Amino acid sequence: MRVLLIEDEALLAQRVAEGLRDRGFAVDVAPDGIDGLHKAGANRYDVVVLDRDLPLLHGDQVCTALTAGDGGARILMLTAAGEAADRVAGLTLGADDYLPKPFVFDELVLRIRALGRRANNAPRVLQRAGLTFDTPRRVVTRDGRFIPLTTKELAVLEILMTAGGAVVSSEDLLERAWDEHADPFTTAVRVTIGRLRRKLGEPRLIETVVGAGYRL
Repeated sequence: MRVLLIEDEALLAQRVAEGLRDRGFAVDVAPDGIDGLHKAGANRYDVVVLDRDLPLLHGDQVCTALTAGDGGARILMLTAAGEAADRVAGLTLGADDYLPKPFVFDELVLRIRALGRRANNAPRVLQRAGLTFDTPRRVVTRDGRFIPLTTKELAVLEILMTAGGAVVSSEDLLERAWDEHADPFTTAVRVTIGRLRRKLGEPRLIETVVGAGYRL
């Protein structure tokens, strides 16, 4: 799941981004509303975590612009303005959820995951070809056998499973499972797919479609 965090408090943004990356999210950070809109227009995100009181362009304006576009990302407003009237105003602008500061990080993670599932119309538990992926618990089993995976392997597998057997290109995997700093010429996708194949075992579940990408 790829997340855009638009937050002007540098230390908070750094801590939230690092925490989300540790949980397997690909995270880009924007320090103001203008940069946030630019990144949202240049990349595809599942969820945008949006501070309301932003410099250069207010979060309300950013929210209005995002909902008017065709990006399809779900919006979670994360702000110190936590009164009921503020929540109603934020949701009226088109935000999908609203979490006041200070917040519990685990709750933020759960809300982002829930919004991401809604954005992709994905169920909480994915099942395909003998694999079961409990997405809230981040647990994968094959025919009842637990398979330990890294956060990046979980991210790639989730994308392949939600594709429903369709081919997913290397470029799409790189865009959705890594962040904007990923080198487009990196072998990270191929290496991660190789590790996944070994861990998932035989018979092989991930197929390479020459010239197109991968499918499960």
